[in-house]
Amino acid sequence: MNDDTNLLEVKGLKMHFPFHTGTLLARKKGFIRAVDGIDFAIRKGETLGLVGESGCGKSTTLRAVAQLHKPTAGSVLLKGRDLTTLKSGELLKARKDMQIVFQDPYASLNPRMTTADIIAEPIRIMRRRKLLAMGNAEIDARVEELMEKVGLSRFFKNRYPHEFSGGQRQRIGIARALALKPDLMLCDEPVSALDVSIQAQILNLFKDLQKEFGLTYLFIAHDLAVVQYISDRIAVMYLGVIVEVAKAGELYAKPLHPYTQALLSAAPIPDPKVERKRQRILLTGDVPSPDKERHGCYFYDRCSKRMDKCAVNVPKLREQGGEHQVACFLYNEPGEAN
Repeated sequence: MNDDTNLLEVKGLKMHFPFHTGTLLARKKGFIRAVDGIDFAIRKGETLGLVGESGCGKSTTLRAVAQLHKPTAGSVLLKGRDLTTLKSGELLKARKDMQIVFQDPYASLNPRMTTADIIAEPIRIMRRRKLLAMGNAEIDARVEELMEKVGLSRFFKNRYPHEFSGGQRQRIGIARALALKPDLMLCDEPVSALDVSIQAQILNLFKDLQKEFGLTYLFIAHDLAVVQYISDRIAVMYLGVIVEVAKAGELYAKPLHPYTQALLSAAPIPDPKVERKRQRILLTGDVPSPDKERHGCYFYDRCSKRMDKCAVNVPKLREQGGEHQVACFLYNEPGEAN
C-alpha cells in the first residue's frame, strides 16, 4: 500500500557518454545523450513502470539511479539523501536500501557459486565492511527463508545455476535482491527473457513480495501488457526524455502524447473484434541519433501533429488533471494560447 512519501526523487538526471570520431589527427569529441534531463518520483510502496522502445534510455536511467553509471548531471534522492554526492563507503551503505533484479537470469548469476552462496553474497559483503552483523548460522537461516519466500525449496540451496530453469534462476536473483531487506527494487526487464506462462508467475511473485515487505519498485519493461499489470503509474520515455506520466489505467484509456498514442496502438489486443476496428498509428522515419543536441521537441521529426514552435522549443511536463502529466504543446496550461 503506497503513501504520499516519496522514497525516490530524480531531478534533472542526465547520462551522456563521450565518444570520438574522425582520424587520429582530426578527432572530434561528441556525446551520446542516453538520458537527457528527466524528473520523476516514486512514492513508498508504489510501482512506477518505465516504458519506451529499445534504445530510449530506460536501462541507462535505472543504472544511473543505482549509481552504476555516475550521472553527468542531476540528483538522485533516496530517502532524502542525494546518492550522486556520496563517497564509495557511504554509497555502499546506502545500497542496502536499493537492490537490482537484472534482465538476464542466465548472465546475472555466477555459474561457479551455489544458490546459497549467490543469495548470501550481499550479506557477506556488508559483513566484511562491518555494515552488518550476522553469524554464519543466521545467514544460512536467512537464505533458506528467502528461498521459501520466492518459491524455491531450501533443499536446492547447494545446487548450481545451470541446474535450474530460467524462471527458477530469476527467483534466485529476486531472493538475492531481497537479502539486505531493501526498500527500493530496481527491476530491469526482469521477465523479458522468460516464457509467457512463467512471466505471469514471476509478476505475481513481485506483487506478493510487495504486499508482504512493503517494497517500492522501479519496473522497466518493453511489454505494455506487463507494465499495465504490475504498475500503479507509468512513465513513457522517448529519446532520453520522459514525455508522459499517468496512472496505469488512465494512460491506457486516454493517452495524450502522440508518441504514447502510437506506442499503445502497436500493442495487440486479444479481442479480435476490437482489434479489427482499431486504428493503427504508424510513425514515419527513424528515431533520431542521440548524439545530437536537441533544440526543439524530441519527437518533432516523427510527429504528425507538430507545430512551428515545436521545432525550437522543448515542451516541459505539465499537469493535465489528476496525476496525468504530458510534455506536448498540444496541451497548454489554463489561459495559455497555442
